[in-house]
Amino acid sequence: MIQKQAFGATGFESSRVIFGAAALAAMKPARVEQTLERVERAGINHIDTAAGYGDSELNLAGWLTSHRSEVFLATKTAERSGSEARAGLEKSLTRMGVDQVDLIQLHNLVDDEGWRTAMGPGGAVEALIQARDEGLVRFIGVTGHGTFAPAMHLKSLGEFEFASVLAPLNFSMMAQPEYAADFESLAATCRERNVAIQTIKALARRRWQSEDGPRFSWYEPLSDADAIRRAVHWVLARDDVFLNSSSDGRLLESTIEAATEMIAMPSDQEMLDDAESSVIEPLFVRGVSDTI
Repeated sequence: MIQKQAFGATGFESSRVIFGAAALAAMKPARVEQTLERVERAGINHIDTAAGYGDSELNLAGWLTSHRSEVFLATKTAERSGSEARAGLEKSLTRMGVDQVDLIQLHNLVDDEGWRTAMGPGGAVEALIQARDEGLVRFIGVTGHGTFAPAMHLKSLGEFEFASVLAPLNFSMMAQPEYAADFESLAATCRERNVAIQTIKALARRRWQSEDGPRFSWYEPLSDADAIRRAVHWVLARDDVFLNSSSDGRLLESTIEAATEMIAMPSDQEMLDDAESSVIEPLFVRGVSDTI
């Protein structure tokens, strides 16, 4: 079974692998059922979805009818105004057939204009606090992509006591000194304040180089089994983070298998060898490619 640990100050003992339910976005019902059965067998008790993940919320609804009390349920809103964020949350609750989510996250809050709107009077944070007070949501978090995500999360934590943050974490991203420094500054603040750190893109190889073949994530994932195992171990060897599984559902089994092993930090040389043999490149490079 996958190890569990406290998800920040929420009081919930979360599996260290969080199921990235973006994988359910366009799945057929039989595959949805098989996937969620695998999630359950693995002991994954934390589900992360979003209003913008296709039919993900709808595809969770039937399963949640009998499993809602067993999982920590998180969704996201990309809206920045209060009225739109509130409407989006209510729509998510309806789509999933639940009365409350455990965590609502401001999705990819990394641009200054959106940040000012969300944090300001009549903004999303104000509305979600009201929703929390009404019992529609228990906690509020913030997510981000790109090289500025950790720094923006620090800025966000300076304005509001978010329960969790989410940012990219893999060897290639942390090989960039500016990103690594920002991430470690964020991690230090989160440890001090008992804020949960979720991570994404553990199994990212690079941006797509061609139009050939099916795409189940916006980036090209790793395919080598040993490289996948080392990538999962590289993230989970840190005891201060959680790993969100890929939107490519084909990677779920290998992620679970790696996470149920004894976790050991791969050496830098092993990771460098994987980077060379699998042609791994950072998804985000400051000043070059900072958007999805």
